[in-house]
Amino acid sequence: MKTITVTLLSICSLIGASPQNSHENVPIVRHESEVNPDGTHSYLYETGNGIYEDQQGYPKDAETQAVQGQFQYHSPEGQVIRLVYTADENGFRPQGDHLPTPPPIPPEIQKALAYLATLPPQKDEY
Repeated sequence: MKTITVTLLSICSLIGASPQNSHENVPIVRHESEVNPDGTHSYLYETGNGIYEDQQGYPKDAETQAVQGQFQYHSPEGQVIRLVYTADENGFRPQGDHLPTPPPIPPEIQKALAYLATLPPQKDEY
């Protein structure tokens, strides 16, 4: 009986903690889409709450589709989050001010890397 009570209390607390307006209807204020027989495509949409996305794509060869696009939305703190991306045979490459960036390479390490790049290639001895 104790297990059932704890389970019911846990479920009730989860229901009470869930967002109340999570299923708010948001209008689509703009939508365009085009898919062509040659494999090119483009689409965009914009919602009433500030979400925006657009993408264009085309076939690079028989096995590779390339796309580029962007999307943006407002974070819970009110900041505009914008991501621009490219995807092709080299993978997905996003760019955005909100993405973490690596620290700069220290000058000593950069100097060592430059030196190593000047050395002749060595044979692998296996």
